[in-house]
Amino acid sequence: MQTTHSIYTTTGERKYLTVNERERFIAEAMKADLPTLALCLLLCLTGCRISEALGVMPIHVETGEGVVRFRTLKRRKGRVEWRHVPIPLKLIGLLQSLSNEPETPIFDFSRTTAWRRIKKLMLDAGIEGAQATAKGARHYFGVHADAKGIPQPVLQRWMGHTKLETTAIYRQAVGTEEQQLAERLCWVEINAGEPI
Repeated sequence: MQTTHSIYTTTGERKYLTVNERERFIAEAMKADLPTLALCLLLCLTGCRISEALGVMPIHVETGEGVVRFRTLKRRKGRVEWRHVPIPLKLIGLLQSLSNEPETPIFDFSRTTAWRRIKKLMLDAGIEGAQATAKGARHYFGVHADAKGIPQPVLQRWMGHTKLETTAIYRQAVGTEEQQLAERLCWVEINAGEPI
């Protein structure tokens, strides 16, 4: 079965952040207010959708388990599913510091405001193109997790995909790991002034 999902646009532009772009994005987020920083970290470190992040309440942040619980979007109507994604303890502390109301969303801004803040931080970080979005951070998570050897069924669960075929799109990425694999083909050394 062929999937219509891709981490590239129809013109071949990358939709995911690279590690370097992610670092620059987080560096800019560190200069922002704490809620914006927390949102950016949540997107990059969990692969959640922006609306899923905005729905997180303090009761969804579990210190003992070291996870955040997301209500998974893009499911059939009437079907509610939750998923747990591990996060660093420092992010747990940051999220818990933002709200004292256990059943109120941690982030008190709209999706549009969140989108605008992320776009501005991307621009400030010098990131432009299809990857300069919240979804670019989500795709970064998928590509990076796959490159680090996270098993596809685990990544599928963390990202809230219904089908493993959707998760498999993250294997399309071309990066350092693929470059190293290609070098195993015994590429010839090219020295200045010598023929190949």
